[in-house]
Amino acid sequence: MTVDILVRNNVKVLGSGSQTIVFAHGFGCDQDMWRYIIPGFMENYRVVLFDYVGSGDSQINYYDAIKYSNLQGYAQDVLEVMEALELKDTIFVGHSVSSMIGMLASIQNPKYFKKIIMLGPSPRYVNDLPNYYGGFDRNDIDELLEMMQMNFIGWASYLAPIVMNNPERKELTEELEKSFCSRDPHIARQFAEVTFLSDCRIDLEQATVPTLILQCSDDSIAPVEVGDYLHAHLKNSRLQQMTAKGHYPHLSQPEETIRMIKDYLTSA
Repeated sequence: MTVDILVRNNVKVLGSGSQTIVFAHGFGCDQDMWRYIIPGFMENYRVVLFDYVGSGDSQINYYDAIKYSNLQGYAQDVLEVMEALELKDTIFVGHSVSSMIGMLASIQNPKYFKKIIMLGPSPRYVNDLPNYYGGFDRNDIDELLEMMQMNFIGWASYLAPIVMNNPERKELTEELEKSFCSRDPHIARQFAEVTFLSDCRIDLEQATVPTLILQCSDDSIAPVEVGDYLHAHLKNSRLQQMTAKGHYPHLSQPEETIRMIKDYLTSA
């Protein structure tokens, strides 16, 4: 049986530029999270959107707990989407965990990637003191995963306002909470475990594609120390501090996000 990759991952292709830009969503989200960003690129780029299996309108029957037990399974899907569309030299924009998924995919097959833009990335969420500060103790992650298992709705309403961190804009928090809750709880919990317990630090030295690291301010998921670490260990990387607060600048500050991506693409 041949898998229709484009149906499996709910792939959409918009715009008509000669340069392709691929947007990859983060944990608990889907391609709709890019809706404020896409208009800024439609005119000059071919825009590719997709959902990871288990997210959005992907084909959930393709979910394989073994394949997706680490980030390489997701990276394989990214490469399959690119192959199906016959892409090469793309600009890959990854939010949160997708930053590392895109990087892993680029290590496997660099021909598909021209530049990578990482939005709120982290190579490792768990602290490995004294040498590495990721923002979370292992106990914090274990408690979060346990909460997901015991009370999924409660977990979503607890986490959404913390990670969005735009208290004056309740509609953004509500959207994120709704997005979290729309997932299959078992798949969401496994993706959370794979995300928060991943460690891509050793992979950084193999990455060669020029990369922009966009560091949000007051980001509870990826603190400034993480951005500094990434910049220090990723060759060909540029680190830029955003004024956007929280972990979802493409929702809370789309204009700044578009501007910083465009500045990088035109200057690099």
